[in-house]
Amino acid sequence: MARGQPADRRERADRILDVTADLLLRWGHRRVTIDEVAGRAGVGKGTVYLHWSGREQIFLAVAAREAAGAIDAVVAAMRDDTREVLLHRYMRRLFVEAMQRPVLRAVFTRDAETLDRLLADPRRRPLEGAKLVASREYLGLLGEHGLLRDGLRPEDLDYPLPAVVYGFFASEPLLSHEVVLGLEEKADHVADTLHHAFEPPTLPRSVPRPVAVKAIEIFEQLAREFREVTYGSAK
Repeated sequence: MARGQPADRRERADRILDVTADLLLRWGHRRVTIDEVAGRAGVGKGTVYLHWSGREQIFLAVAAREAAGAIDAVVAAMRDDTREVLLHRYMRRLFVEAMQRPVLRAVFTRDAETLDRLLADPRRRPLEGAKLVASREYLGLLGEHGLLRDGLRPEDLDYPLPAVVYGFFASEPLLSHEVVLGLEEKADHVADTLHHAFEPPTLPRSVPRPVAVKAIEIFEQLAREFREVTYGSAK
């Protein structure tokens, strides 16, 4: 395929994002410059601007790419086992996926040294809105099929659900060195807490395939929104 075609643009964008992610994790946001990114990616500075308008937008794209990858893993799990649609299992897997992706982990644990500008960037707001829409659609689906605690509406979880889940991420830098837990053990605590807080005491042994299909559609759309932010003009 000739240079400049979509596949080439996507490959070039990924190369730039790979370099940016590496520099962010090694140096933190303050030391990363467009010049440095371009040089290490083997492209001109102007080429970087063909994809993103500036430094902060590239940082946002790096995080959005990892988020899309985490959602892809969630969707794959739901395809394999419909019980992965259940709230406690979905959030358990998302926790594991986020913690295994270094930039996404920095976002969730509020690592200001690595991503200070990104955490305050107003351009994150459309993605936050997309996440809220997806969350309400997903939770509405669960409620419709009796998979949430009686009396809970999707909007009732706008505050407590992220507060609980983000609490597990935020606690990471504060944990005593005496608290020695593996990632899977931590994820089990996330799942157990969410089950007792937001789900019926007894859950079905299986989730109907049509419910899983609808949930998958919701998260696939969310992944597409993250990828639109990721690649900018490199569609």
